[in-house]
Amino acid sequence: MKGPCRIALSGKGGTGKTTISALLIQALIGMGESPVLAVDADPNANLNEALGLPLHETLGSMREDAFTKSIPPGMSRTGYIEYRFQQVLVESEGIDLLAMGRPEGTGCYCFANRLLSEAMDLLSRHYRFVVMDMEAGMEHFSRGTIGIPDLLLVITDPGARGVRTAGRIHDLAITLGIPDERIYLVMNRAGECGVEQVADPKRILASIPDDPEVERADLDARPIISIPEGSAARRAVGNLAERVRSLCTR
Repeated sequence: MKGPCRIALSGKGGTGKTTISALLIQALIGMGESPVLAVDADPNANLNEALGLPLHETLGSMREDAFTKSIPPGMSRTGYIEYRFQQVLVESEGIDLLAMGRPEGTGCYCFANRLLSEAMDLLSRHYRFVVMDMEAGMEHFSRGTIGIPDLLLVITDPGARGVRTAGRIHDLAITLGIPDERIYLVMNRAGECGVEQVADPKRILASIPDDPEVERADLDARPIISIPEGSAARRAVGNLAERVRSLCTR
């Protein structure tokens, strides 16, 4: 890879984007593809919980006036921004986490979106893979916050409504300039029915089975990455990671 491979996971709410993001990050690290930058681009940040990492500060908690009034003497604005980004970054073995979070007070997300865009430009070059857990919808794509990802994984469940929503996300992504060959479907909580009955098999990069270990970890308030190595979801996402790596190194 000439630069970091940026993978965005999108889809409607409740399809398991955060679960798959965490397991994909874990699988990539296990394959030796570290360091990985994990980006929680959902204002309702919870990727840190899935990864078992603490989260003390987010981009949304940064105050805009601090970037004009609190810059130390002799430091450029860009230098100060990178310094602050390093403070917000949650560092762990093989992985760093950057969370967007919610802005303080009643302000809009404009400043937080700009910070996320600058963070992506300044920080992502230091990593082999960037895995972005997106909010439901396509706002970050339409605003150009994260640029054009190398891969867009649209997460859905096998229900007809979920697949229709995934189709709409695909069509919108095309209009926003994401090439068709970079967009794939990941079927989560797949049951016994064949996935070809609800979606075009050529579009499906992976099918993740319904795994009671995932639900058990959630009920126990444990990190998703704590589920056993031999569990069905871990094995399936491991295969997904292999395919992702292959696509990124073509």
